[in-house]
Amino acid sequence: METEKNRGKPGSGTTYEIQQGNIYMTRLVRILALPALAAACLSHYGQAQSAIEIGGEKLVTLTRKPVSTTKPEFTSLTLMPGRGMEVLSITANYPGRGNVDVLYTHDPATAENMLDHQDTAFGDLGYRLGAAFLFPYPNRIRGTLSADGKTLTTGWQGHELTLPANNIGAGPGAERHAMHGLILKAKAEDIRVTNTPEGQQVTGVIHCGNFDGHWFSKTDLVITVTLTANAVDATMVAHNVGNQDEPVALGWHPYFALPSGDRTQARIVIPGSMLTKVDNYVNVFPTGERVPATGQFDLQAANGTALDKNFYDDNWSKLNWKGGAVTVKVIDPAAHYGVAIEGLSPEIKTIQMYAPPTQQFVAIEHQYNFADPFGKEWNGMDTGMVTLKPGQSTKWHVRLRVFVP
Repeated sequence: METEKNRGKPGSGTTYEIQQGNIYMTRLVRILALPALAAACLSHYGQAQSAIEIGGEKLVTLTRKPVSTTKPEFTSLTLMPGRGMEVLSITANYPGRGNVDVLYTHDPATAENMLDHQDTAFGDLGYRLGAAFLFPYPNRIRGTLSADGKTLTTGWQGHELTLPANNIGAGPGAERHAMHGLILKAKAEDIRVTNTPEGQQVTGVIHCGNFDGHWFSKTDLVITVTLTANAVDATMVAHNVGNQDEPVALGWHPYFALPSGDRTQARIVIPGSMLTKVDNYVNVFPTGERVPATGQFDLQAANGTALDKNFYDDNWSKLNWKGGAVTVKVIDPAAHYGVAIEGLSPEIKTIQMYAPPTQQFVAIEHQYNFADPFGKEWNGMDTGMVTLKPGQSTKWHVRLRVFVP
């Protein structure tokens, strides 16, 4: 969380690069750049957001002008350095239609009110809009709940972990658990916005430390988002800068818009042949059993499967990689709109999809791990957590592309 302890030395101005598995440090001048979901998405924000701060930091907006008259191009993205570099909005120009919102989100003023004045102590409203980055664990973790219900205890390789018990399902029998990592309220430092030959790029560093005692070792997380005509690239690189081994997993929580507003005909492609069974849709805890994805859960068809009125909060694995990517597609035929979400890091083992039938969005989460990765229900199976030794790094990379289906 956001404390001097976990941010590292203020003003250190240190960034990190990966080269042959090692960490190289360079000095730089610090540059500061520019509880319900909304019922509708916001169109292009323009420059009005420049005066708005969220999490004590100004928003950063990358923009480019479209040049094609025949194919869609990305035109802007806005993110929040004061809230873990979370992406607030992405727009793409469709010739003849103008800018279309790729993410289902809030306008900046509404987001500021939601995140700065209505949020929980752990920043839980952050993963209810836009695209929040999740670290050092996506999804749910179970454990022994403390007497006051505020924390839970679990274990990794014989070592004890105490985590915030920041989530609970809505319904009888719901169990409080840890959810979606520890950077939802973290501030990024050393913000750099640079022009590239094809667009713009922003980079920020989160000096996580040991997350105020909730995690092992010490970690620096470098987040980079790049905007070009043909793609939005998002990367996270986690560096173990401490002196202990640590388990980590990376992911994000983007809400993708359905521009037509007709959720039933929207189609999804998820190239995963196995489905993780859960206890119910109140807790959504894995049972440790994986079964073939059949019926409404078989989403492998090339042209997608209609969402119809089905509810999803499920996890797919045994992913089919093609051309170095595991590609999920959200297709809205009525809007002649599609977005492809390409997972490019081999460590991505599962895809989580959240799609309630009452909402005009679908959340698609490329993540390293299965839910409850330390749980006994897995019987020692590799659940996707990566062990970083001191000095080691791991990189998560996802690319978005828009298209006309």
